[in-house]
Amino acid sequence: MSPGPAAETEPVPQEQRSTGSRAADATWEVIRRIHLGTRRPGNWLQLFQFGVVGGSGYVVNLIVFALLTQAADVHHTLAAIGAFGVAVTNNFALNRLWTFSSQGARDDHAGFQAARFFTVSLAGLAVNLVVLSLLVDAAGLSELPAQAIAVAVATPVNFVGNKLWTFGRANRPGA
Repeated sequence: MSPGPAAETEPVPQEQRSTGSRAADATWEVIRRIHLGTRRPGNWLQLFQFGVVGGSGYVVNLIVFALLTQAADVHHTLAAIGAFGVAVTNNFALNRLWTFSSQGARDDHAGFQAARFFTVSLAGLAVNLVVLSLLVDAAGLSELPAQAIAVAVATPVNFVGNKLWTFGRANRPGA
């Protein structure tokens, strides 16, 4: 007895796929792009530049935080929010002008890029705060080393988000 003809499966149209399937596909696409991106030396240079800019933003953040809390007697929570805003502005300008200029960042509308950069920064801040809370509250690590680790964990989220979405070529009309 021979088996019947092999059942052919037709692809399910995108609009009929579950949200989970579409999310999984999007996640794998990001992972694939990151993997392919690690093979390009220019991306490593951009990551280094992004780290330098992030380091300057970290210093700006601490200076503004210290000025607000110590010189102006602002509550530490409000001072942290103010310092974050100044540091994000610093980082956006430097990343737009230096880190991602080779991929045409200065050719795009700065307002749209700023909104995207701020959105990515908030996502990075969320990752940072979760890791910081876990390290300080659950693991009992001191605050400063925990913050250093949390920043390091959040950095790839910020870099990939800004490279692919904020300053990515795919966001240009006609790209």
